[in-house]
Amino acid sequence: MTLRRHLSELFSPLTLAAVAAWLAVWFSMGGLWHRDPQAAWWAHGAAGGFLLIFIGEHLVSQRLGFRGFAAICLALALLALIPVALNPNGAGSILLVLWAAMVAARYEGLALWLWLGAANLAVAAVMWAFWPAADHLWITWMAYMSFQAFAALVMRYAAKSERMSEQLRQANNELAAINAELLGTRSLLDASARDSERLRISRELHDVAGHKLTAMKLNLKALQRDPAFAASGELAVAAELSDELLQDIRAVVQQLRLHDAPPLREALQALAAPFPHLALELHLDASAARISVIEAEAVLRCVQEALTNTARHSDAGTLSVGLERRDGAWQLQINDDGNADPVTRQGGGLRGMRERLEALGGTLQWSAVKGMPLTAKWPVRE
Repeated sequence: MTLRRHLSELFSPLTLAAVAAWLAVWFSMGGLWHRDPQAAWWAHGAAGGFLLIFIGEHLVSQRLGFRGFAAICLALALLALIPVALNPNGAGSILLVLWAAMVAARYEGLALWLWLGAANLAVAAVMWAFWPAADHLWITWMAYMSFQAFAALVMRYAAKSERMSEQLRQANNELAAINAELLGTRSLLDASARDSERLRISRELHDVAGHKLTAMKLNLKALQRDPAFAASGELAVAAELSDELLQDIRAVVQQLRLHDAPPLREALQALAAPFPHLALELHLDASAARISVIEAEAVLRCVQEALTNTARHSDAGTLSVGLERRDGAWQLQINDDGNADPVTRQGGGLRGMRERLEALGGTLQWSAVKGMPLTAKWPVRE
C-alpha cells in the first residue's frame, strides 16, 4: 500500500468518526480518577491500547491473514470489556460498537454473527459480575447488543457497496481497454488500406499507362526515322513530351511505392483516449515514422497492455513511452510514475508482448520495481 492510501484511510470519515466516538468514551471515564484511581489507570490504559490497535489495523489490514485478524479482534474485544467492567453505566460499550463495525468489515454471514454473539455474551457476563444489581440490566444489555448489530449491518452494506463500486470500476477499465484496442486496430487498418490502395495505383500506372506510353514513344521514334516526317517540328515535340510523361509516371510510381509509415503517434494517442485519468507522454524518435505496419502493431499492443495494467493496478497519473533507433535496433521503453507495488510474475499480457517481439526477432525485459519499467528491442528492417 502506498503512503497516499495509508493517509486516505487514516483520515477517512469513518476513521475520524471512530476516533471522535473513542474520545467520548475517554472523557466519560474521567470521574473514575476520583472514585478509584487504580481502576482509572486500567480503564484509560485499555482504551488507549484499543485506539492504537484499532488504527494500526487500518494500516496493515491488507497484510493480515485470517489468524492475524482474528487475534486482533480478540485483543480489541478484551480491551473494550475492561472499561465496561470498571466503569458501570458508562460509555465504555461504545468501544464494542466500534469493534463490531471493524469485525463486520472483514467477516460476513455465520462467522460475523458468531463473533457478535460471543462478544455480547461476554458483555452480559461482565455486567452481571461487575455492575450493581438492577432490574434494567437486561434492557441496557439489549440496547448495547442492538447498537452493535446496527453498526455491523451498516458496515456490511458499506462493504457491499464498495465491492460493487470496485467491480464497476474494473468493468469500466475492461471496456476502456477494449475500446482502446479497437481504436488502435482501426488506425492500423486505415494505414494498411492506404498502403494497399497506393500499391494498386502504382501497379496500374506502371503496367497500363507506362506500357502504352512506351509503345507510343517507340512509334514516334519510328516516324522520326521516316524521311517524310523527319523535319516535322510537331513530331519532335510529341516525342519529347512522351519522354517527359513517361519519366513523370515512373517518378509517381516510385513515390507511391515508397514506405508509407503508419500514423504511430495518432494510433498511440487513440489508445490512451479512453483513460481520462492517465496521461500518455510520448517520446518518439523522428526515424520512428519509418517502422512497418507489423512493427507498429507490436508497439501498439505493448503500449495497450501497459495502459491497461497501469489503469488497473497502479496509482500512476502518467505513462511514459519512448521509441528510438539505436545501434541498428529499435528500442521501446515504457514506465509509469506510480508508487504501487510492482508485479512480480509474468502474466498473459507480458507473455503476449514477448511473443510479438520474438516474432520480430526482438527481446522484452521488465523490472519488478515501482513503475515497472519495460524495455523492448528488435532489429531494424531496411
